[in-house]
Amino acid sequence: MVDRSQLIFPQPASPGVHAGLLVLRLVAGAAFIKHGLPKIQNPLGWMGSDSSMPAVLQALAAISEFGGGIAWMLGALTPLASLGILATMAVAASKHIGRGDPFVGRGGSYELALVYFAVALLLLLAGPGRYSVDAWLRSRRAAGR
Repeated sequence: MVDRSQLIFPQPASPGVHAGLLVLRLVAGAAFIKHGLPKIQNPLGWMGSDSSMPAVLQALAAISEFGGGIAWMLGALTPLASLGILATMAVAASKHIGRGDPFVGRGGSYELALVYFAVALLLLLAGPGRYSVDAWLRSRRAAGR
């Protein structure tokens, strides 16, 4: 029989879950820093002069990728970083889908954008885990009360 109280009152996550969240944040965060670095160097025009995307949205995407990658790696401001990346990946996936790109394929596909969207959603809903700046700050704040 399924204990339905676990849906409302879940048990604290095991150390393995926290370690898994740390590994996910480090790998995905490093990838976003790598993707965002060239964009943050030209935040208002990294898509080129013929892009229909407004410069301010290009800048927000550059900040969300580069800054969000750093934030994920540290586990700092994780909900804010995750929201930015979530929005950026939603736009990226929709652009690929709008062009008729396949889910998986050579050249253009929306696979990676959708995977990063899912990672951002997970980190937004689950949080960064115990091994993060956010958790450290939360514990210091609780100790100060």
